[in-house]
Amino acid sequence: MACLRRHQLAQLTDAGWSTLLRRPWDTQARACLTHWATHRLPLVVTRQPVDAIDDGAIALGLPSPAQWDRRRLALRLPHAAVLCLDEFPGLAAVQALLPLSAQRPVRALLAALDTAGATAHVFGSYGWQAISGLAHVRAESDLDLWVAVDGMEQADAVAQALQSFGATRPRLDGELVFRDGASVAWREWIEWRAGRARAVMVRRLDSVALQRDTAWCERAALAEAVA
Repeated sequence: MACLRRHQLAQLTDAGWSTLLRRPWDTQARACLTHWATHRLPLVVTRQPVDAIDDGAIALGLPSPAQWDRRRLALRLPHAAVLCLDEFPGLAAVQALLPLSAQRPVRALLAALDTAGATAHVFGSYGWQAISGLAHVRAESDLDLWVAVDGMEQADAVAQALQSFGATRPRLDGELVFRDGASVAWREWIEWRAGRARAVMVRRLDSVALQRDTAWCERAALAEAVA
C-alpha cells in the first residue's frame, strides 16, 4: 500500500466491510456503518497511534452526518481490508454546496491558488457532504481545506492566498501539507513566519510536535526532491 497520510480516503474491500460489521456495534453505529457499506462510502485515515502501528492495523474514522447525531466512529482494521486510497474532492467540485455569498470569493481563491501552483482539497463537513450526499454541514461549519505544498516558498504563497479569502461565511480553515506528510494549520504558519509565534505545531501521521526552527521544512523539501 502507498504511504499513508492524514485526510486520505480509504475504500474498504468487501471482506473489510464484513469484518467491520461483524463487530458488536450499538444500534446507531450499526445503522451508520451499514449505510456506508451498502453505498461503498469511504472512511478517512486518521492519526495512527503507536499501538495500531505495532499491531499492523490502520486507524480510520467515520464522522457521521446529522441523522446519526454527527457521531464520530473510530475504527481499526488490518491493512489488507483497505482496497485503495483516494482524496477528498477539490474545492471547485464542492463550490455548489457553499452559500451564494461565498461563490465569488471562492472563484478568486481558486485563481490565486492556481497562480501559486496549488490545488485545495475539501475535508471536514463540506467534503463529507459532497461525498455522501447526506447532511454534514451546519450553519457554523468551517470550510476546511488541505493544500499540498512543495516547500517554504510555496507554503508562503498558498497561505497568503488563503488569508485573502473574502467571505466571512463559511470561515476558512485547514492545513498546508508538505510532501513528506508534515502538516501545519495555515493560520499558524502565517503567525510563525511573521515572527508573531515562537513555534508552530507540526502534525504527522503518528505524532504532533512543536517546531521552533525550519529544519523540519528543509527535511520535507529534501524528501520532495528525492521523490
